[in-house]
Amino acid sequence: MSTLQIKNLHVQVATNDGPKPILKGVDLTVASGEVHAIMGPNGSGKSTLAYSIAGHPDYEVTEGEVLLDGDNILDMSVDERARAGLFLAMQYPVEVPGVTVANFLRTAKTAVDGEAPKVRQWIGQVNQAMENLRMDPAFSQRDVNAGFSGGEKKRFEILQMELLRPRFAILDETDSGLDIDALRIVSEGVNRLHDASDAGFLLITHYTRILRYIKPSHIHVFVDGRVAEEGGPDLADRLEEEGYDRFLA
Repeated sequence: MSTLQIKNLHVQVATNDGPKPILKGVDLTVASGEVHAIMGPNGSGKSTLAYSIAGHPDYEVTEGEVLLDGDNILDMSVDERARAGLFLAMQYPVEVPGVTVANFLRTAKTAVDGEAPKVRQWIGQVNQAMENLRMDPAFSQRDVNAGFSGGEKKRFEILQMELLRPRFAILDETDSGLDIDALRIVSEGVNRLHDASDAGFLLITHYTRILRYIKPSHIHVFVDGRVAEEGGPDLADRLEEEGYDRFLA
C-alpha cells in the first residue's frame, strides 16, 4: 500500500501587491485505493493544492511537506513526480499544436515508464481505452487539445490517466463544463482505473453531481486555505442541502 501525505502545507503566489498566502496549513493523507473529494467555495485553495503537488512553478511552497511513501516530492522536478506515480488532470488543459495525440501519448508513456511500449501491444491498449471513452479512432491524429471541445479535453485527460496508470491521480474539476453524458463517460474512466488498480484519487469539485458516479471514501471541505471539515460520503449530502454558508459566516 502507498500513501500520499500532505503535512502542514503552506503555499503562496506572487501578486502585484506582493506574495499572497493561499494554503495555510493543509494536512491530508490519501492511501492506495481511496477516493478523497476536495470540496469548497471558489478561492478556497482547492486548485492551488493540486498544482502545488504537481509542481507548478507559480505556486511557492513556504512550509510543509508532501510525502509519497516517505519521500518528499517537493524536492523532485515535475517529471520526477510523474515518474514517481503522480498524475494531474487539469481543469484547463493546454493546447499543443503540431503534436498529435498518438505521439504525445507514446512519448508520455515512454517518459513515465523509462522505456518505450511495444508498438503492437500499445496500439491495442490505446484503441481499447479510446473505445471505452467513446472516442473516434481518428482522434489520435489530431493535435493535442487544439480545437477540442470541453468534453473532448476532459476525455483526453482521462485517456492519459488510464494509459499511464498512476499511483495517485489528482483530478482538478474534471466535471467542469461536462454535459450529463460526458460526465458519465469520464466518471466511468475514473472508476475503471480505481477498480483495476490500487490507485488513490484526489477529486476536486465544486458540486456533488460527479459524486453520484464516483463514490468517495472521504470528503474534505476547504475554506480559506484550510481543511474546515472532514467526513464520509454523507458530508457531501449535507453540503448539497446547506451549501458553504455556515463556513463563511
